Amino acid sequence: MEDLFVIKVGGNVIDDAAFLASFLSAFAAAPVKKVLIHGGGKIASRLGDKLGIESNYVNGRRITDGDTIDLVTMVYGGLVNKKIVAALQSKGCNAVGLTGADADIIPAIKRTVKEIDYGFVGDVQTGKMNPAFLTLLLNNGYSPVIAPLTHDGKGQMLNTNADTIASSLAIILSNHFHVRLIYCFEKKGVLQDINDEGSVIRLITKDIYAHLKNEHKLFDGILPKIDNAFAAIDSGVQEVLIGDARDLLTNITEDTRGTLIK
Repeated sequence: MEDLFVIKVGGNVIDDAAFLASFLSAFAAAPVKKVLIHGGGKIASRLGDKLGIESNYVNGRRITDGDTIDLVTMVYGGLVNKKIVAALQSKGCNAVGLTGADADIIPAIKRTVKEIDYGFVGDVQTGKMNPAFLTLLLNNGYSPVIAPLTHDGKGQMLNTNADTIASSLAIILSNHFHVRLIYCFEKKGVLQDINDEGSVIRLITKDIYAHLKNEHKLFDGILPKIDNAFAAIDSGVQEVLIGDARDLLTNITEDTRGTLIK
């Protein structure tokens, strides 16, 4: 099978114009089949403030009421996605901007209310995903760029965690390609000490992960990435790497930096 790189870029990179431009140059230059999944950053929150739409988060996840789902659909699927696509086109990468609703790529169900009502938040239905359209694009020289939005099949858009989307896409595409899933953010990898860039944990196993969580040695934002990494590995993805967006061109080789989960 051919290699495919499923690459997710985090919101802090999206929020830094110079960092994002550098990352997109590297993404465009990577001579590989590739899919990009992007987060939303703080743009939706800033625009929401101007529109009087308050941002609410629980455990790092946005509570998405009726006004907020309209806001994030406009911002993630429109403003952020299309700016990224336009930037990639300027760098010679023939990108196609998509949400999970396009070609029914990522069907989801509205999250069941338990302790917390997250509102219009989607949980991906991995078994119903449509890899055929993405495979068609990839095999014809296009690079899909996917916003963190899914749909319920009944006309409702759903806000969905970009790390989860990346993991789910890596899983479903691993039936067609040899997939490396790469989570790109602003740190050098998973750090033992959040304030020490030299404390990168080079390899994480489930036992190591359990110990680190019990000792509260991992910052909250990294936990969903590691959870999704293990979900991907358990479902057929060959490798997951968590690392610095600035190291992308290195991390599509065998001489990787960052934290490897394999």
